[in-house]
Amino acid sequence: MKELHYVSADEAVKAVKSGDHIHLSSVASVPHVLINALCRRADAGEIRDLHFHHFHTEGPAPYSEPRYEGIFFDQGFFIGPNVRANVNAGYADYLPVHLGESQFLYRSGALPCDVAMVQVSLPDENGMVSLGTSVDSSIAAIEVAKKAIAVVNPNVPFAYGDLVPLSRFDFLVKDDTPLVTKDFAEPTETEKMIGKNCAALVPDGACIQMGIGALPNALAGELSNHKNLGVHTEMFADGILRLIKKGVVNGANKKIDTGKVVASFLLGSDDVYSFIDRNPAVLMKDIKYTNDPWVISQNPLMMAINSATEVDLTGQISADSIGTRIFSGTGGQLDFVKGAVMSKGGKSITAFASRTNKGKNKIVGFLNPGAGVVTPRADAHWIVTEYGAVDLYGRSLQERAKLLISIAHPDDREKLDREAFERFGPHYHNFSI
Repeated sequence: MKELHYVSADEAVKAVKSGDHIHLSSVASVPHVLINALCRRADAGEIRDLHFHHFHTEGPAPYSEPRYEGIFFDQGFFIGPNVRANVNAGYADYLPVHLGESQFLYRSGALPCDVAMVQVSLPDENGMVSLGTSVDSSIAAIEVAKKAIAVVNPNVPFAYGDLVPLSRFDFLVKDDTPLVTKDFAEPTETEKMIGKNCAALVPDGACIQMGIGALPNALAGELSNHKNLGVHTEMFADGILRLIKKGVVNGANKKIDTGKVVASFLLGSDDVYSFIDRNPAVLMKDIKYTNDPWVISQNPLMMAINSATEVDLTGQISADSIGTRIFSGTGGQLDFVKGAVMSKGGKSITAFASRTNKGKNKIVGFLNPGAGVVTPRADAHWIVTEYGAVDLYGRSLQERAKLLISIAHPDDREKLDREAFERFGPHYHNFSI
């Protein structure tokens, strides 16, 4: 049997060579102790041309900073606030991929993975460890990496689902830094109205997917009187936890993973992290599983609830960018859109405020130049704002325009109607919906 022993972070990162591609466990569970050790090697002039890959990360991100230009180059699968400015300045980059396929980049060899650097829980009695709050594509990275380094951290919860033998790792490092937490975001009145409009589309017994933030929290609040909801999602946070504790979410109607909450990564309070620790009602799974549209579709009444930065009058949904400025990423939006509409009685719902915080309309005649289309118009179904909900599926372009204008901000409707008239011609006003 392979002998297991612990080394310092500085000793472990000596395995990294110039030119390597490095996978980081992400979100709340970034192995900052290893990153800091790499920075020390970089400052000493020992390494250069390292490529970093990960989901969005929380906390400091020196691997994206201008001071390490030519030494570190960040190429994340999803862009968080900590790297956004550097990505848009060109010091770091975005690698477009559906999150469900991020693992396949590694497994297929399309993207090299020389070193996997992850945080794991303390081992169980069988020598298995959990990736805790950040399974995502880390399982695939560990499988294919030439070298795998684990930070064994007692603050990483032991979550059931996809586990890894501690013996798989080439280097083990001890650290007890707490995981990054995110406070519960209180929704605004506008977000509560959107949540109410979304909740009206969700039947009892549904299985839901939604993310983190004030709008999902508003929706969770409006679902508090529902019954027998299930959860199959990329991630969940405190909003879902509140529904679980109230008994609203019990997974009783799920056809697969019945009675289980299924996710791939988490970000929230310590309560969320404590909740998944050795909890048989929670499965933290490889993103290959959580985001597979066929798997998603197996649960009836699947409700995929996502957001957007803009939606044009034909139903094109932009969610990763604002014009040419990368804001986040493709994420798993289309994975869940496809899975939900394949589900018996399922719905794909895109929910957002009709205007930005700066007063710019988000239902637009044309997407900003350079904006990325995350969900094509052919895949657009329910669109929800604080002014109502409309279903675009089975609707023509002109019908879509009329429907979307009806839920735009009232002060924007005249301009949008004029833009639709100019786009579709003089016959645009000659029919009703």
